[in-house]
Amino acid sequence: MSVSVLFVCLGNICRSPLAEAALRAEAEKARLQVEVDSAGTGDWHVDCPPDKRAQAVALRNGIDISTYRGRQVTPDDFHRFDHIFALDAENLKNLRRIRPSDGTADLRLLMDLVPGREGTSVTDPYYGEDEGFNETWADVTKAAKALIEQLRN
Repeated sequence: MSVSVLFVCLGNICRSPLAEAALRAEAEKARLQVEVDSAGTGDWHVDCPPDKRAQAVALRNGIDISTYRGRQVTPDDFHRFDHIFALDAENLKNLRRIRPSDGTADLRLLMDLVPGREGTSVTDPYYGEDEGFNETWADVTKAAKALIEQLRN
């Protein structure tokens, strides 16, 4: 079984690359073949590496994301990926707006996967302190584990 997943936030330098890293790690543990990528709805950070604080929290959890590069989501992504997860409601709204009428990807809010967190956003750490990145990592890791469990079933 092969499945493809795209995580989308605003700039693709904090939340979505951390979600990508968390799912890659959980898929590897579960020995599942999953194509994973991340993107932003905005274009400010195209070709930029993840925020240094995002890189630091990933490294503290054994994952190097320094080679990841920001990109902007495209209409083609709705054909390329099986699942597209928005990391907050505003980006979900933007994704619905740019989704082509024949797009086949399942489009949802990421935290809808986590019981008790339905309808909530992944913590956005960008304007805060380092602790916010730990909260983001916890959010995306919970969601990645829930998604792996769903994919197994």
